[in-house]
Amino acid sequence: MMVAEALSDTGHVLQTSAFDVFRPRLRERADLSKSNWFRVGGPAEWLFRPEHSNDLAAFLALLPAHVPVTVLGVGSNLIVRDGGLDGVVIRLGRGFTQITAQGVTVTAGAAALSLNVALVSCEQGVAGLEFLSGIPGTIGGAVWMNAGAYESDTSKVLVEAEIVERSGHVRRLSNQEIGFSYRHSSLPQGTIVTQAVLRGASGNTHEIATRIREIGNARESTQPIHSRTGGSTFKNPQGHKAWELIDRAGCRGLTVGGAQVSEKHCNFLINTGNATAKDLETLGEEVRARVKAATGIELEWEIKRLGKAV
Repeated sequence: MMVAEALSDTGHVLQTSAFDVFRPRLRERADLSKSNWFRVGGPAEWLFRPEHSNDLAAFLALLPAHVPVTVLGVGSNLIVRDGGLDGVVIRLGRGFTQITAQGVTVTAGAAALSLNVALVSCEQGVAGLEFLSGIPGTIGGAVWMNAGAYESDTSKVLVEAEIVERSGHVRRLSNQEIGFSYRHSSLPQGTIVTQAVLRGASGNTHEIATRIREIGNARESTQPIHSRTGGSTFKNPQGHKAWELIDRAGCRGLTVGGAQVSEKHCNFLINTGNATAKDLETLGEEVRARVKAATGIELEWEIKRLGKAV
């Protein structure tokens, strides 16, 4: 079967009685524009919201290997292209949001917000996870991309992660097995993180709370967190800060359609109200071109861009 034929057959495959057990958690032609922070993008061919890891594993084991699978957390750090996504989009929900602490070890479901993990850790007197409060998105996404901020990152605190492979097999991987590097993990494509075990250190709750407030205040004063944005757009090149390179290239405030380089922090793109995914991606590529022309440095996207262009 050719790839194009496989994709066109996805609708028929998921409408068979074998998938009845997963309805109504399985929906066709689901709008994704309200499921990402930029508020752009086309529909998912199918959207599945598993209740727990075993539910997810059973679904993936039944799903034919040719059907593409994409995982969305809360939709931060992401541009969904205007043509939408083929195959199945998986959105982890409330069954993946539990956070527990035992000693200095914190276990969080992949859909738990990074901020909430930091707050629960604070309540339990676990220090070293405060940086998570400055990362938009979920713990699952943080593991996948080794998210970091404020002089720390996920690789420094992760003990192990539970994953569900594309085949439906559930595994636990250690920090070393995941293979972290800067803003990157070596998890195989199609792998879905369902839980993370983190380790901090014993700390003073008041001091931890103070640090979380400091991070919140810093974000408020320097980042357009109340705009429709996807967080940091480009990775920091070695020895440089992306925002400084973008500013030096004269891109602060640059616009394409309804997309704009933030005046407040120029490593953030924002949807001013009517941007399309194409506007945002075109603007990002224009920024990359101008930075390369002005500095000789090629910026690398940190925000993921998924789906079909139109």
